[in-house]
Amino acid sequence: MPLDSCDDNRSVSVFTSKLSPAADICVGLAILSVVVLSVLGNGLVLVICYRRRKKMVGSELLCVNLAVVDFLCCICFYPLSILSSFHHAWLGENVTCVYYGLGCYIFGLCSMFTIAAISIIRYLKTCNSLVYAVWLEGANVRIACCSIWLVATVWSSFPLFGWGEYVPEPYGLSCTIAWRGYHTSAKDAFYVICSFACFTLVPVLLIVVSQCQILCKVSRFSSSLSARGIRNNLRHTEKRLSMMFFCISLGFVIAWAPYAVVSFLYIFHKEHRYMAPEGFVFPALFAKSSHIYNPFIYFYFNKTFQREFRCLLLSLCPKLGGNRVGVHMTVAHQAPYPIHIQLQERGCVQKKNFSLSQDRTHSKSKSKGRVTHRSSNPVLDREVYTCWGSMSKNMPIIVHNKPAKDSLPVCI
Repeated sequence: MPLDSCDDNRSVSVFTSKLSPAADICVGLAILSVVVLSVLGNGLVLVICYRRRKKMVGSELLCVNLAVVDFLCCICFYPLSILSSFHHAWLGENVTCVYYGLGCYIFGLCSMFTIAAISIIRYLKTCNSLVYAVWLEGANVRIACCSIWLVATVWSSFPLFGWGEYVPEPYGLSCTIAWRGYHTSAKDAFYVICSFACFTLVPVLLIVVSQCQILCKVSRFSSSLSARGIRNNLRHTEKRLSMMFFCISLGFVIAWAPYAVVSFLYIFHKEHRYMAPEGFVFPALFAKSSHIYNPFIYFYFNKTFQREFRCLLLSLCPKLGGNRVGVHMTVAHQAPYPIHIQLQERGCVQKKNFSLSQDRTHSKSKSKGRVTHRSSNPVLDREVYTCWGSMSKNMPIIVHNKPAKDSLPVCI
């Protein structure tokens, strides 16, 4: 790979930035923001998936695989691009360029193949559920994830053996496949064409066709139920899941489409300056932004993700839960109705902790108007204050020292 190119009797390294110093800093800050948002968002997805790992179904492993790809890509490779932007030149030159180009290409292919696999599995389950629902679970999904990584690694490794090469981007602060290798040799041309046709165009077509078929199927099914006057919660859930995966696929395709178009145009132009370096910067940055979309899509469409996220926040900071108010109304013969108001610290607990069977025993304290509420769960023990409801004018005032056996707890 040539390290220098001559222009107007000057030798300029291909690893030198072709942008102004101010533009380099802006590029570095933009990539840094992508890294921070992606690490936080995808890291949160991985933590939530780990918390509910025993409840996950097989198809959710593909979403975990997608989060792992986005998380590791931002951790392992983008810091090098950030430091190079602040340094106004690519650090490490050829060695780090191959490392960066190889790693980003592997993770890029893994992202594309994972989204294509999600789209195909969703299509088979939605449109042919009886045939493929059992087969597309468990071990078969794990095999699909391993196959995605294997195919992406093998195809990305061919430039290391002479089929193609990894070179700096035209603006000098990133590395990728040598798309202009189409003009150098037959092997490089074959690799470039296959990369676009088999590993870019075909997965994108599968994603688009599958998602469109899913949306049409769900829309027809919802219309048929609505015409019969049937309200089904499963229908609403299926629509939300379909829209979630549609947005994930659409976000990835839209983010990478400008970069793919610019790279495709760069293949068939022999002139070095048919496009300014800035014309490559914005598509590359826009493609990198695809790492931050998915966590927001999960949070908006997935109720389970929202619930697990709230439980995670409450477990980390219980004060965010506020307080719960429990009202216990004692029913007795010819007696006013004392209302026990209990302030309880809110946490992420299951509903069975608030069952009626735990609120049967009460004991009276000797303090002024104060009753202590005992339950089987020591966490729920709180001081209870008695206040009185409205009484009938003809009803005698009778205060029971002990609560009645048929006391009925009412919670609001």
